[in-house]
Amino acid sequence: MRQVLPQSVLFCCDHNAVRSPIAEGMMKKFYGAGTYVQSVGVTNDMEIDGFSIAVCAELGVELSRHRSRSFDEMEQWGEDLSSFDLVLALSPASQRRALELTRFYHLEVEYWPILDPTGLGETREAKLDSYRAARDQIIDRLTERWGNPVLKF
Repeated sequence: MRQVLPQSVLFCCDHNAVRSPIAEGMMKKFYGAGTYVQSVGVTNDMEIDGFSIAVCAELGVELSRHRSRSFDEMEQWGEDLSSFDLVLALSPASQRRALELTRFYHLEVEYWPILDPTGLGETREAKLDSYRAARDQIIDRLTERWGNPVLKF
């Protein structure tokens, strides 16, 4: 059953370089600008992953301008975690960090176990298949929660 889209969603993962940027980009593509969507990582020690850019481009989602950031940087830049309606953690480490940071807020933190495709596959095509699998898991979760995309590809 389709749920009402929240006003704001924060996706988080380990480095804000693979899963959370994919989720941010896909949600924006699927449901438009009616929901404020951002993403962060537990740490910011990597740039956006080229395979993430490639598998999202296959569906018309532009990630090449994404700049990775951490929970700490988000707060330093003046964005308060309590301003989000929903935090979707895509890795165990990000779930722990989100729960730690939100323990004083009335804020929903949900865990979506999404495959970490980094390091999987020996060939370029095998690596892309792993990233597609993670992207498709995210798409499945988005459509399960909020229904089919309202925007066309």
